Amino acid sequence: MATSASLFIDGRWTAPSGDATITVRSARTGRPIGSAVSATPDDVDRAVAAARRAFDDPTGWSAWAPEERAECLDRLADALEKRAEQTVRLVSEQNGMPISVSSRIEGGFPGAMLRYYAGLVREQPVETSRPGMFAGTTRVHREPAGVVAAISPWNFPQTLAAQKYAPALAAGCAVVLKPAPETVLDAKAVAEASLEAGLPRGVLNVVPAEADASAYLVGHPGVDMVAFTGSTAIGQRIAQICGPLVRPVTLELGGRSAAVVLDDADLDLSRAGQALFGAMLINNGQTCFLSTRILAPRSRYREVVDTIAAFAGSLTVGDPLDPATQIGPLVTERHRAAVEAAVARGIADGARLVAGARRPPELDEGWYFEPTVLADVDNSWDIARDDVFGPVLTITQYEDEDHAVTLANDSDYGLAGTVWTASPDRGLAVARRIRTGSVGVNGYLPDLGAPFGGVKNSGIGRELGPDGLAAFQRTKSIYQL
Repeated sequence: MATSASLFIDGRWTAPSGDATITVRSARTGRPIGSAVSATPDDVDRAVAAARRAFDDPTGWSAWAPEERAECLDRLADALEKRAEQTVRLVSEQNGMPISVSSRIEGGFPGAMLRYYAGLVREQPVETSRPGMFAGTTRVHREPAGVVAAISPWNFPQTLAAQKYAPALAAGCAVVLKPAPETVLDAKAVAEASLEAGLPRGVLNVVPAEADASAYLVGHPGVDMVAFTGSTAIGQRIAQICGPLVRPVTLELGGRSAAVVLDDADLDLSRAGQALFGAMLINNGQTCFLSTRILAPRSRYREVVDTIAAFAGSLTVGDPLDPATQIGPLVTERHRAAVEAAVARGIADGARLVAGARRPPELDEGWYFEPTVLADVDNSWDIARDDVFGPVLTITQYEDEDHAVTLANDSDYGLAGTVWTASPDRGLAVARRIRTGSVGVNGYLPDLGAPFGGVKNSGIGRELGPDGLAAFQRTKSIYQL
């Protein structure tokens, strides 16, 4: 069993002030695979103090020229990619992500994001000049936000951590990264890579912690900004802490996104199957943006139900370390129980089970659950409204296009969505009517160069693209009269 005995604070491995540990279990076997120390509030104090010193240093990271920071970020990308093979295996072992997915996303996206933001700050002027409306000249100066508490989730631990520290570091911020307890082992690679890349001491700190120390970090007086990805419930608690402090916060939260299948959609699985998988079930359904609420036209309802049931039933469920696996186990036993309970409630409310809803009998270890499809679902039921966060698809019938848009928008969430149609123009028209942060037409793939985030209970703020960099910058107007 691998053990990480130290915290990464101020550019070095350091012993914790307490003796609590976090035990990590394999999603595929249920057995312990490693442990990490669990930070105390005293440890958080040390990490924030280190970040504060690094940021406030008048000749330090925040004062470096953008080109110098960019070169360091490129080296960090190289160092992470050298560790990718080991890292993706750890991710798949911890959260059940099929290794075919983790190799592509967890192994590739962090480096790509670092290089993207390195390129962006090379091109972006630190200061721009505008003619004053009444007299003189106004200079608009960009500054880093300060010390950032970056709290990442377990479902894409490497990628979603990088979505925070990459733009934050590019902007000149110092970061205290708090990884999720379920996937804490792979975070060591980020700390090791920062040493190899030559980041100054204190610029990036990695502090594993449970809930109490995490809440302490969010409210810490030495933190200037919080960036969080995770559940809506925890995001709301973070907002409650940050609100009275008037502390900037970005929250990328849950979703229950709609897939609007128009009456002209191509549902041939030989052509559309891979796109459906990426939009509806990637990472075992443990993905915030998935279109798990399928809206089907009355004229093709039976066909949609049969197609989606066949699609779910065709997927290979198995060991996440097997390259042939498409659906691996869920992250924890508790999470699987919650997914099973949500399905049971949906069936009790009147949903018709057409695929899945079983623990595969041949997989008696780990937390496996077959892809599940529930038809005849009313949009008002909990199964259609709650963020199940597992391989569970619901199908609801609609009458016409306006009704489909109404159903898509009738949700407490607004993170993503998809439209499926043979007409690109029609797809764009419907996509523009859906009240959500992003929409895919005939598939879904987040773009590193475009903003990503939600509305309603799906969050506040935007990550990725220039917007993601701007979130970690502050603008100052200097009036020259």
